[in-house]
Order: sequence, then structure tokens, then C-alpha cells
Amino acid sequence: MAPPWVQELHFPHLHIPITIDHMTPVIPSGPIPAAPGQTLYLSNLDDMIGARVFTPTVYFYSSHDQRPVMKTLHDALASVLVPYYPLSGRLREARNGKLEVFFGQEQGALLVEAHSEMALADLGDLKVPNPAWTPLIFRFPNEEPYKVLDMPLVIAQVTNFSCGGFSIGLRICHCICDGLGAMQFLTSWAATARAGTLITNPEPCWDREFFRPRNPPLVKFPHIEFMRIEDGSSLTMSLWQTKPVQKCYRMSREFQTLLKTLAQPKDNMSNVACSAFDAMAAHVWRSWVKALDVKPLNYELRLTFSANARNKLKNPPLKDGFYGNAVCLACVTSTVTKLVHGKLSEITHLVREARLGISEEYLRSTVDYVEVDRPRKLEFGGKLTITQWTRFPMYDSADFGWGRPIYAGPIDLTPTPQVCVFLPEAEADHPSGTMLVCICLPESATHSFTELLSLTHSGDPNHVDTIT
Repeated sequence: MAPPWVQELHFPHLHIPITIDHMTPVIPSGPIPAAPGQTLYLSNLDDMIGARVFTPTVYFYSSHDQRPVMKTLHDALASVLVPYYPLSGRLREARNGKLEVFFGQEQGALLVEAHSEMALADLGDLKVPNPAWTPLIFRFPNEEPYKVLDMPLVIAQVTNFSCGGFSIGLRICHCICDGLGAMQFLTSWAATARAGTLITNPEPCWDREFFRPRNPPLVKFPHIEFMRIEDGSSLTMSLWQTKPVQKCYRMSREFQTLLKTLAQPKDNMSNVACSAFDAMAAHVWRSWVKALDVKPLNYELRLTFSANARNKLKNPPLKDGFYGNAVCLACVTSTVTKLVHGKLSEITHLVREARLGISEEYLRSTVDYVEVDRPRKLEFGGKLTITQWTRFPMYDSADFGWGRPIYAGPIDLTPTPQVCVFLPEAEADHPSGTMLVCICLPESATHSFTELLSLTHSGDPNHVDTIT
């Protein structure tokens, strides 16, 4: 029997006791072009309120050879922090609350060594992100949520398991790197660990001045992605008043192809196809809102997602090796009624238009908007945010010399339950195109969401029995 096109993945509820053994600051191994007291400019894309976070990820390795893990990782990180020296600094607020990197007495990344009496086999399926893995990511005692000021900008925890395997729990400050930039840094660190000598390809480029605001600022778009709204729907309340649960689904390549076909408008006069992301984002958003039974029906909801703008920048282009934030937040709006009762092709069209609307001018307008009216808090009202990691070379980037990780990716979405992540599935050598969708819902909505997502809900006009 063929496996289902959409498969719900399960993870065990665990308690992972760990012991912290050592905490070691990692200082650049050579001179850097910054002296104590100096600062570096951060662009408004680096300093958007949504970037003021650490992105936590974990990487599992089944075993290691005779090379000492901590020394190998420490020495390679110290080497890589020379060309990536801004990651050895700290963040502080300058005038008007704007962030900058500064270099003072407290410097360097942080490398933590820990151990657990458990074996990797005790953790269950290591290919399904599990909130129980949270102890594998180091956080300071009593650390405030979203704290980025005066923090090491790279924090790595190595946890040794009784079987000889280990994990690397990594936190990188989003103000310094977007997803592609973080992959570039990780690739360099891993390659340096494998080779035993510094490898940077490409050479890292800071150049945050590339995104300085215009004088005077020129905001050409309404930027509804930053809109402050009073949440008058039941959506946010249903997520935050009951503890949401994290669900994960494996979406086969065949299902993604089917969904893309269903999402294509029948009267597509422009003959321009939607992308697989357009169709999947529209379908997940629609299924999520239906399962949550959002009221009132005339309330306007938002879907946001990050769009890489690197290839949009032509005049001039970004320099090779740039590892800062070069993304815009695309935004789709729809009333609950149109979202729930409208056609999948109509919602997909809205997603496609928002994605294609990200241009060089839109990015420049975003920079100027933040300069004029800097958002002070994260806006969750009536919103789902989708983060796409499927194009990141997460597994190839994280080979430190002990092979590709068993799993590479996030752990726990429940602290921000209005975030959904699209992940590549771990494959040994040949990617299958299978995608993992990780999302949060109240327990009461999970059964309905699973049926809607897999097109097996009896009320769905695209019911799988009618199209197979």
C-alpha cells in the first residue's frame, strides 16, 4: 500500500535531564578590524522588530570519531569569528531606540558543554521536531523572552549522550543574519571544522550601509504588514488562552503537485503558473482558519511570509557574501468569509501577487517606513506567519566532519503559535522533495485541521476521493 500523501508525524512527550559541564567564551583567534568602543551600523531590515530574536535550531549526530568535539568546534568557531567578527560583538540601543553592534570588554560567542544520561535512541524519531528537545538549547537563567541586548550573538550548546552521539543546539541573533546569511556562516564554521583550517566561500561581506534610508525617506506603499490593529476576531484568543499543541505533517511531492494543479485558476489568461509555495501557503492558511472556526466572518485576517529580495536588487546589486537581512515581509489580507468559502485558486492568487509584489522599490520603501515609524512591538492580531526553510541547505551546511546531521531545524513553535514553518525532510543523499509542515493549534482543532490539510474533510469540494 502506498504511503498517504499527507502523513501526520508523532513525537514522544519526554523529559530530557541534562547537566551543564562547562561554559566557554569563544574569542576570534586573530586580530579583527574593530577595537573596543567602536560600533557597526545595522540596517532597518536588521533592526525590524521581527528580527529582534534568536533563531534556535538543533543538529543531531549519531556518533563521532576520535576528534574531540568541543575542541574541534571551539577552534573552528574562533577561526571563523575573525572574518565574521561582528558576531563576536554585542547589540545595544543607540538614538531613537535603533540597534547597533558595539565592541566592548564582553566579547565573543558562547560555547556550552553539557551531557545527558539518555541515549539518542531514547528521544524517539529524530526527524520530527519535538518541543521536548528545548533543554538542548542554552538559555541563561531568568533570561527574558526576546532579549537580544548585551547577549552573545552566537550561542552553541553541545550535549553529549550516553551512546556516543551528540547534539549542537544553536542560537544566532536574527539581527545579524537572515536565514541565508545564517546558512553561509554555518557552512563556513562546519567546513573549517572539517578541514582544520579557515574556509570562507564566499568571503563574508558586512555592508549594511547598502540599506541606509533615503533622505528624505520616501514611503511608496501602505505596508499593511506593519499595520497596528485591534484584534476583534476569535483567532488570537483561541491560540493564546489555551495552550496550543505543535503538529507536524509530511507532505509528499505528489501531494504538492496535486495542490499546485488545484490552485491554478481555470481561466488563467496570463498563462503564469503559481508556485508550489503559493499553493501550499494558501492551503495551509485556509485549513488553519477553517479548523479554528474563526469569527466574525467579516473580520480581515493577514498572512505574512518572508520573501528573499537579493535577486531583486539590480541597481546596484548586493555584493557576494552579504549575510545580513535582505528579506521583505510579504502580506496577504482576506476576510474570514472569502478565505473559508472562496476557491483555493483565489487565495493562491493573492499569495502569488504578494510574493511578486516584493521589488527593489518595495524593499527601499520598507527601509524608509521603518525609519519614519519604527514598529515597537510584534503584531499578532489575526495573523499567521509562514517561514519557509525548504530552500536552505541545512543538512549539507552542518557537516562538521561527523557526516550530515540526522536532523537539522527548529524545535518548539508553541511560544509563537501563530508561526508555521515549512521544512525540508531529512534525506540521506537524495532529496525527495518531501516537505514537513509544522504548525500550532488548540488540541480541539487538530482533528479538523488534519482532515482539511489532507483534503479528506467531507465538506471540502477538493475532497481527495473526488480527484484521485
